[in-house]
Amino acid sequence: MSLRTKMLSMSFLVVSISIFTSGLIMVYSISDAFEKELGERATAIARTVAQMPSIRENVGIPGGETIIQPFAERTRLATNVDYIVIIDMDRIRYSHPSESLIGKEFVGGDEKASLSEHEYVSKAKGTLGNSVRAFVPIMDEEGVVQVGVAVVGILTPTFQSLVAQYRNDIFLSLVWGLIIGLFGSLFLANNIKKQTFNLEPYEIARLAEERSAVMQAMDMGIIAVDEHGKITFMNRLAKEFVFNDSEKEITRNNSLIEFLPNLNEVITKILNMPHSQQIVNRSMNIYDKVYLVSLYPIYVKGQAAGSFITMVDKTEANRLAEELTGVKTLVDALRAQNHEYMNKLHSIAGLIQLERTEEALDIIIDETNDEENIIQFLKESITDYSVSGLLLGKRARARELGVQFHLDRQSYLHYLLDGFSAGDIITVLGNLIENSFEAYSPQEKNKIVECLLQGDRNHLLIVVRDNGKGIRDEDRNNIFTYGFSTKAKDGRGIGLALVKQIIEAQGGLVRLESEINKGTKITIEVERRGEK
Repeated sequence: MSLRTKMLSMSFLVVSISIFTSGLIMVYSISDAFEKELGERATAIARTVAQMPSIRENVGIPGGETIIQPFAERTRLATNVDYIVIIDMDRIRYSHPSESLIGKEFVGGDEKASLSEHEYVSKAKGTLGNSVRAFVPIMDEEGVVQVGVAVVGILTPTFQSLVAQYRNDIFLSLVWGLIIGLFGSLFLANNIKKQTFNLEPYEIARLAEERSAVMQAMDMGIIAVDEHGKITFMNRLAKEFVFNDSEKEITRNNSLIEFLPNLNEVITKILNMPHSQQIVNRSMNIYDKVYLVSLYPIYVKGQAAGSFITMVDKTEANRLAEELTGVKTLVDALRAQNHEYMNKLHSIAGLIQLERTEEALDIIIDETNDEENIIQFLKESITDYSVSGLLLGKRARARELGVQFHLDRQSYLHYLLDGFSAGDIITVLGNLIENSFEAYSPQEKNKIVECLLQGDRNHLLIVVRDNGKGIRDEDRNNIFTYGFSTKAKDGRGIGLALVKQIIEAQGGLVRLESEINKGTKITIEVERRGEK
């Protein structure tokens, strides 16, 4: 059965049962109301009968039934009740619709209290059937001594008789209720079907299981939160990042800030961001480990429904980045050096052909000495070979671009600052130098880029300076914004944003100094946390 058919059948069944139950309750309510009204009517008639002198004076007297019976019967017929019974203090009847029962003892068992001057209404089964009967004591003329009891009974209608009496009203109510229930069930079934995108329950369950399996298999931590910051999904890797315990249970009542209290301010800012914005690869320190966190808004039918958060272990990301960066640096260096050496070889070959061997020899010696000096300097001052390779590659690229690249001889990198990897240094240094190269147009002359790198376990200092066109005042506030670029090319505006994220994640400072047509200087300073 389809979801629509199930919903229609179940809803219609529930409505039918509700209407039938309501009909029964209505009949019973009518029955109770009848009984109450009949009881009040019987009590009023019994009081009247008990006050009649001819009845009051002949109760308990031998032969009194000959006087009492006619009065009781006339009253019964006049008031349209089912029976009026007069009994004395010994429960002997003095009147009854069936004259054969006169003189016999009253039956029922509910008359005892009336023999003690109590007035009440009782429901009981007598000789004529189920009835509501009122008991009113009969007092003597002075009203002091009780001489008997007046019992007025009215037969109560049975359930079947009430149903028969109101069958038309009940039937009409049932028909209208079922019609309304049918259309209401149909509307409800169609509405639910629409909200579930016309999917059957088993299809929804399969999609949920597939989504969960895909999310669990991904090599990044994934967290989904609703618009109030409550966690709706967290995969296995995210649990390991956050708890170091993949078995911990997460419920919809858990808030993301509850598990990451040290990121309270950051997460609150993220969740309060306009949903048109997103955060990509922001470095965050979570429980002494650095992660790259990205946040994307989630929309359901155009309405903001929460956020989707991814977490990547930055150590692993840096390992992959170092591999990629190392290959790219090597390729760039080889390409630039190949281009440069081809030009040198062409010059040397030309001088030899012109038999100017002394000048050709001078070029070879100068080139050899220059390369040996820079390689020896890097070997002694820079302990990380990937950083040395980056600087050699940038030096070769500078020659290709016609830029004079000067590495300050005060530079050194004896150790990597705690919290930094070689990939971090390469990313920061490479982006700053490349950005300085791009500060010049091809036709400019006297293009100079200077670089200072100093680092050990306690501090890191990077200074990159150029004499290019500088940065306009209106661009300074956005120069480190992700996606912003003055080059107006797709895929730009990422390098400086990554630089700022890496440095600020380690508590460092990024200072920018620039003047139009005089150049730009960017200074990076990071000290080990806890030391001044």
